[in-house]
Amino acid sequence: MKERSDSLTLKGLIAAQSRLSKTHPMISTLASKQSSIEAGIGGEQRVAEVLQKYRFPFKNNIFHDLSLSSDTYFQMDHLFKTPHFVLILETKNMAGSLEFRDNPPQLIQKREDGQIKYYESPVVQLERNMELMSAWLSQRNIDFPLYGAIVLAYPKQHVEIPPANTKVLFPNLIPPFIKGLPQEGKGLDPSAFHRLSKELLNSHQTYIPKPICESYQIPLEDIQPGVRCVACGKIGMEKLPRTWHCPTCNVNNHLAHQATLAEWFLVVKRSITNRECREFLGVDIHTAKRILLSMDLITCGKFRDRSYRMDFSKKR
Repeated sequence: MKERSDSLTLKGLIAAQSRLSKTHPMISTLASKQSSIEAGIGGEQRVAEVLQKYRFPFKNNIFHDLSLSSDTYFQMDHLFKTPHFVLILETKNMAGSLEFRDNPPQLIQKREDGQIKYYESPVVQLERNMELMSAWLSQRNIDFPLYGAIVLAYPKQHVEIPPANTKVLFPNLIPPFIKGLPQEGKGLDPSAFHRLSKELLNSHQTYIPKPICESYQIPLEDIQPGVRCVACGKIGMEKLPRTWHCPTCNVNNHLAHQATLAEWFLVVKRSITNRECREFLGVDIHTAKRILLSMDLITCGKFRDRSYRMDFSKKR
């Protein structure tokens, strides 16, 4: 029913690193965060592949990277729905040996290089999501059995101490685990099952992260301005009449400014003014105005106080 969305946080991290000097003090921090997100995405894709390949003998819908709101906003890696129950899967892709501690709730990772790292327990994340999902269903007068499990993306991950009361699975164990869950009573009829799936899709909210500069306190003046070539990735396209020209690879593209402005909103600020636009793209006031008005942005304020925001929930 829903595939995994592109990570806007990952896009912002990659764009920010390419616009900072190689010796910038935040480069290593951003690179480490990028690696962590990419590992998480890889784990979720592994689980998605297993669920896609397996043919369950009962009706089901699968939602990947589903974000809803009940008492507060919450995001689920995978939601598996049948007429009889909902299963939430929290995926982790972490190398080394893992210890799940209950008091206090904590995940301890012991890497092969001897490093020890401490994280919030995925058990807590899973339980929180189950509580919020239960509230979401209750708000719609749906009484539904709800289950949860933690998935370790690859069998090479070693669990030294498992959680006391939460199931931990490797991807190939997901199908038999699902088949073993009870399917009692009549369950949802086809019409109600379809309505719930439609409501889940319609209620999904795209996660919009804080701009990288805001999250990591990076000054605007540290960010290299300029339009990025969509062909070779180099920053520094030149504005020609009705197009942009890349002096590095000689490609012309009349819409190259669109991806660059998307980078602004992910890296620098949630909003942009005409002045900020012309300084970032290297254009005059009239060209900046035409570009901003052509991009279906959200407009705030009037005249000199006018600013623009990008709605990332729209597919681009």
